Amino acid sequence: MSQGAGIERLIRSSLVNFGGYSARESAETLERGPEVYVEDVLRLDANENPYGCSPKVNQALASCDYLNIYYDAGQAELRKLLQGYTGVGAEHIVAGSGSSELIDIVLRLFVESGDEVIVCAPSFAMYRFSAETYGGRLVKVLRDKDFAIDTKAVKAAIGKRTKIILVDNPGNPTGSMTCQGDLLEIVDTGQPVLVDEAYFEFAGETVAPLVSQYKNLMVLRTFSKWAGLAGLRIGYGLFPPEIADYLMKIKLPYNVSVAAIVAVRESLKDMDYLMGNVKAIVAERERLFTELKGLKFLMPFPSQANFILCSVPDGLASELRQKLQEKGIQVRYFDTSLLQNYVRISVGKPEHTDILIRALKEIGEEING
Repeated sequence: MSQGAGIERLIRSSLVNFGGYSARESAETLERGPEVYVEDVLRLDANENPYGCSPKVNQALASCDYLNIYYDAGQAELRKLLQGYTGVGAEHIVAGSGSSELIDIVLRLFVESGDEVIVCAPSFAMYRFSAETYGGRLVKVLRDKDFAIDTKAVKAAIGKRTKIILVDNPGNPTGSMTCQGDLLEIVDTGQPVLVDEAYFEFAGETVAPLVSQYKNLMVLRTFSKWAGLAGLRIGYGLFPPEIADYLMKIKLPYNVSVAAIVAVRESLKDMDYLMGNVKAIVAERERLFTELKGLKFLMPFPSQANFILCSVPDGLASELRQKLQEKGIQVRYFDTSLLQNYVRISVGKPEHTDILIRALKEIGEEING
């Protein structure tokens, strides 16, 4: 290759202008005021669990003496543990390095160049990321003004190149729920349907028990949110056995670390503690919603997850995010056409809500001048 030819001519053409995934900014690189130290930054942008993981996880990892070995690539122990938690047979279960990896593996299985992937927009950004990585085209079916799914529009969007329909439930970043009847109406089209239940524990509604009844229904879950294991990357999916078998063949051999397996084992031994934290987050979500509703320059939407999406009138969402950053508070801003005027705020502890609302009131006074 000549010096000036450029590597682009050897890269897959569909990836030359690929946008990638916009992850959260680190506290170290955050543009904040000079009086705000890194350790004081309030992270309300990534839907992490502010209470952390079970103490049993830390204790078990500190004494684990087999971190040096490759653990079971067939996930036998992990699938049995998850069977006990979900009530769904181990033959339906495949685990991954976070549910994001499972999204990627599922689309790797179904999507070829030129195929269509239907999503209910706005939706989780990883759907676009993985679909386009495999040369697929994202077909966006817009949700209504309250972020409910239009099932008729979803069915109308199905075409000859449609390979899979992705539905996040609760939606991310909307926090809205889709009822089981609407989901099953989509499943009844016969198309492969992936229901992403990353926030299931906060919502309490699931279609997981129905996976054994449908050959085209798949459900994703994660330990990142409710169990506080975001940093260990552990998610799982519930699939028809035939699809599960294919996924086990095409996933990387040791895609779940020993540390993550230990963490799942100990988390499931400490359910009372972890679900107590979930209840605390749900209660704080309702308080945060009430506080946000009391601010004239924000319009929060009801949520069944561990975050709240807010509309910011007059196109000030980006400015609001910047002003909060200067105060050392991170919230999520989506620089996309559908979400230009929105910010998403993760639910923290009560003291985090107090800090956020105080800062928002100060900013409101500045805006109203």
